[in-house]
Amino acid sequence: MPYIAINTSKTLSDTQKEALRTALGEKITVIPGKGESKLMIDISDGHTMYFAGEKRELAYVDVKCYGATEFANKKAFTEAAFEAVQQTTGLPQDGIYLTYSEFENWGTLGSMK
Repeated sequence: MPYIAINTSKTLSDTQKEALRTALGEKITVIPGKGESKLMIDISDGHTMYFAGEKRELAYVDVKCYGATEFANKKAFTEAAFEAVQQTTGLPQDGIYLTYSEFENWGTLGSMK
């Protein structure tokens, strides 16, 4: 199950949130074995965010996945996610940051995998 948390200083409309959800749901498939049917997305907007001591318009995307995947697949997803966030929020690429974490164990359905 992939989990994607998006924190942004932008205030997004429901339409923008839905567009972001749709785009990320499509893009997650570049990672083998991942799909929208098991994808959880958390969009938190309207945050006050600072970078280098200055208040800025930013987005931070935190991707967590069960299991490891090849660097090329993570890179492809990262580039697709940047494009989706940029198109939805209007933020420039230098205002978007992303981390990708992989876990060997993941709790679901009342137990640990």
